[in-house]
Amino acid sequence: MAEAADFQGMVPSPARRWLRRAAGLFAGAPLAAGLLCVPGAASAHAAEDITPSRTVDVSLDALTPGAPVEGDKVTVSGTVTNRGKETVTDAHVGLSVGPRLSGRTAIDAADQRSQDVDIRDPAELGGKFTKKFSRIPSGISEDFSITVPVDKLELDDQGVYQLGVSLSGQTPSRPYEQTLGIQKTFLPWQPDATEKKTQLTYLWPLISSTHLTAETGSDEQQTPVFENDNLGAELAPGGRLNQLVSLGNELPVTWVVDPDLLATVNAMTQSYQVKSQDGETTVAGKYQTVANQWLSDLQKAVDGRKVVALPFADPDLASLAHRGKHVPGSLSHLRRATDVAATAVKSILQTEPTTDFAWPVNGAVDPSVVDVATSAGAHNVIARSDSLPETGGLSYTPTAARPIGGGTTAVVADARLSTAFEGDMSSAGDSTLAIQRFLAQTLAVTLQDEEKQRSVVVAPQRLPSAGQAQSMASALHSLDAQRWSQPLDLVAASKARPDARATTDVPGAGSYPRSLSKRELPAKAFQDIKATQDTLDNFKVILTAPDRVVTPFGNAVNRAMSTSWRGSERPAQKYRDGVQSYLESLTDEVQLIQKSDATLSGRSATVPVTVQNQLVQGVENLVLRLTSTKPTRLKLDGDQSIAESPVKVTGGHSQSVKFTATANANGPVPVTAQLYTEDGTPYGRQMEFTVDVNEFTPTVMLVIAGGVLLLVLAGVRMYTQRKRAAAREAADGGDGESGGEGDDAEQPSDPTPDTGPESGNPSGAGEKVDR
Repeated sequence: MAEAADFQGMVPSPARRWLRRAAGLFAGAPLAAGLLCVPGAASAHAAEDITPSRTVDVSLDALTPGAPVEGDKVTVSGTVTNRGKETVTDAHVGLSVGPRLSGRTAIDAADQRSQDVDIRDPAELGGKFTKKFSRIPSGISEDFSITVPVDKLELDDQGVYQLGVSLSGQTPSRPYEQTLGIQKTFLPWQPDATEKKTQLTYLWPLISSTHLTAETGSDEQQTPVFENDNLGAELAPGGRLNQLVSLGNELPVTWVVDPDLLATVNAMTQSYQVKSQDGETTVAGKYQTVANQWLSDLQKAVDGRKVVALPFADPDLASLAHRGKHVPGSLSHLRRATDVAATAVKSILQTEPTTDFAWPVNGAVDPSVVDVATSAGAHNVIARSDSLPETGGLSYTPTAARPIGGGTTAVVADARLSTAFEGDMSSAGDSTLAIQRFLAQTLAVTLQDEEKQRSVVVAPQRLPSAGQAQSMASALHSLDAQRWSQPLDLVAASKARPDARATTDVPGAGSYPRSLSKRELPAKAFQDIKATQDTLDNFKVILTAPDRVVTPFGNAVNRAMSTSWRGSERPAQKYRDGVQSYLESLTDEVQLIQKSDATLSGRSATVPVTVQNQLVQGVENLVLRLTSTKPTRLKLDGDQSIAESPVKVTGGHSQSVKFTATANANGPVPVTAQLYTEDGTPYGRQMEFTVDVNEFTPTVMLVIAGGVLLLVLAGVRMYTQRKRAAAREAADGGDGESGGEGDDAEQPSDPTPDTGPESGNPSGAGEKVDR
């Protein structure tokens, strides 16, 4: 953001300057006399005072009220800790108030020197506004608390003052009073409300990392499976997400919600499973009650408030722009993630969210990030002032909203205010300093131009800790009086009238921070996602209830693009591999049962191939194709080398598909079986087996041998009969009639023909190949 020029008139008043100078002269008179009497010692002490020793840490744990008004009493409490090797004696903690600071840059500079002991620091208030300690041994801490009426602080006109809390004392090696440690902070002073207050928009993010896997139970409810139960601890009292909801309930903020978090918590309200440490088994989750309570509290907190829904699972827009947009299909996931966001939030929170905002990581933008951010329909991009700096020479911080072309509005969050509570806020001292710095900067923004009302947006860290959330809430409560600011929701802020001279040019690709670029998802992540989506697309077309698979895996694909994976390449890769592996295991539940080699007896027979479905739902829209690699020896379905049959198998069953085979010559014939979807895409692995074509089998040979034997026996009988007849004729002298030859003669019957290929009836025994 542009920095304001020095505040007009923000210097000590003449009366106050005269008093300070007079006090300095009176205090310096004895010292001057001492210097004249002991020149050697005085020179040594003066040299030491130029670079004072800092051996005591001063922690400012509380300052209440953070923004006092006339009639208030300011209480400063904290801890002093002797870090030196010597005992400190005759010590006391005192307060001092410096001159007003002239602008936001001056506040930044003072903050950099907040622990520097400087002989130019203003004099202490003294008197009863001190806390004395007779001795503080090395390594020992002592608490202090000092209360002082505001009128004793000698605050002049409105503005930001620097408040110093210091410890002075003596040590054996330095037996004279000296400042041994100091902590300086800011004290905003606005006794009367300004007429044109700064409109302050504070985003309150409800976002978490990925917890749900793609796995679900085979029951009707599709019991979800969680990677771990860590989310429950965040939802429980005292947890991060619990604190965000309970604190945000009382604050004038705009809720920014990841619908995936809501969907995940909603899944926890019913029975759910958690993977055990071995990763092979699951145990029952234990946070159902906590999840129900958290959702109930959140519904009450957002009732009647503005809720902004991010795309489902908060996809990393910059990673998509820089690494993923060249992988086919990647941007389509962003569109689906945006489409499902509103439905998820409305169904769970019973409130209508807006999905018109995109929030790149840290508000860092370049043209490609803006293009991707708006490709799913968003018209507002939440940027940050350190990414979109002012170049027009403005003397004040401009309104956040500004048009950047193509009907898109950049809502530029203030970088100083947005990063005010980053870092470890678990320490009371760090939290207090951050709160006072935040209040000082907000007042400084207002005083830059009191005649011009502006809209300022604060976009804090995406995943604030419980300590950070508490610090943010304390700072916002300090602004409840609305003396120099007033709350405004994000939707209204995006529609505010922009400053005519504010920057509207999006910086080029080369300006994108390298520190952020290094943490982006790699191109391989989007290639893995594409492979998973292709597998899912091929799988869903055969299912009778595709939503049972498409919904959990579609959400898992979105989660694989989540911003929360930044800087966690190995866990992200493990998650993507797990999704793909589980999906492949499901597709393998529909497969061909391997056949052993078979022998075709006779000229024709049926060849059965079994399709197994171990899913809980049925499959359809499949075609089984059987191919003879040697059609001159074995043909299928009459006179074809390829035969096809539609397949439909209910869940948990198998189906045997029969094909008619006709033998033309003896010998082995390799046969392949392959499932296809109806659009001709191969499904699953190909199966191969061999059919041994042998038209004259041992059984047939036995039948032929039996027929030959019968013929031989018949011939012998006929010969014997004729010989006997001839003998009788000779005995009878040739008299009588010959007869009986025709009556006794027998002819073998024709063999039963093989079942013809045109027959549609099941083949007889010995002809069916069923391996």
